Amino acid sequence: MRFDVITLFPELFAPFLEAGVARRAYASGQIELKLWNPRDWAEGNYRRVDDRPFGGGPGMVMLAEPLARCLAAIRADRADVAGQAAPVLLFSPIGEVLRHAAVEAWAGDARGAILVCGRYEGIDQRFIDAHVDQQVSLGDFVLSGGEIAALALLDAIARLQPGVLHDAGSHQADSFNPAVDGLLDCPHYTRPEEWGGQRVPAELLSGHHAHIERWRRDQRLTLTARHRPELIAAARAAGRLAAQDEAVLARVADAQAP
Repeated sequence: MRFDVITLFPELFAPFLEAGVARRAYASGQIELKLWNPRDWAEGNYRRVDDRPFGGGPGMVMLAEPLARCLAAIRADRADVAGQAAPVLLFSPIGEVLRHAAVEAWAGDARGAILVCGRYEGIDQRFIDAHVDQQVSLGDFVLSGGEIAALALLDAIARLQPGVLHDAGSHQADSFNPAVDGLLDCPHYTRPEEWGGQRVPAELLSGHHAHIERWRRDQRLTLTARHRPELIAAARAAGRLAAQDEAVLARVADAQAP
């Protein structure tokens, strides 16, 4: 799959392509990433890509025309990718918050996407209205640009590609994954068996796989109930909680009761 990124700062993506497990997705060709600077499609000696906002106010607004020309060049370059037009995503505070289900959908979409990284006070609304198919947010906070959000999405997609993680099942136990019923992940431990006066839980040292899996399930339930109770409600509504799970949650509720 192919992702094209419209960004004024393509250099921010270089370290991401050269380090960490995500690089395997790019080195193997599973994900093709192309970076496009709208300044290359701007006019004038200064290649201007922004201007003052109409109506006054602080900051600058990205011009629609260089973005539109850049997007047209991407469309022409992508003419044969997956046989259909790729959606255009803009990272924006008004977008739907990115969640695991959306990442899984993007990871399996052969079209990839065109990612637009805004800067300054934002992008001329006319470009958004004419060309953006979907807006995406990382949460209720504001970044200085869309590049960090784009990197987050690309990393999440890359690690779901076959072979990127050494163990093909590694991501199946991740937080929010349907394989663990959308719950948070359990705690993890490694050597030594005792550190700082604390020992690794006995269940993990027992060698009894059924006991280990039950301990992990109980921990997922406990952590999720304490920190993200809405995920418990969603799992319950979907019929994913067994009687033993409910018994664990009842104990957690009793422990939290005043």
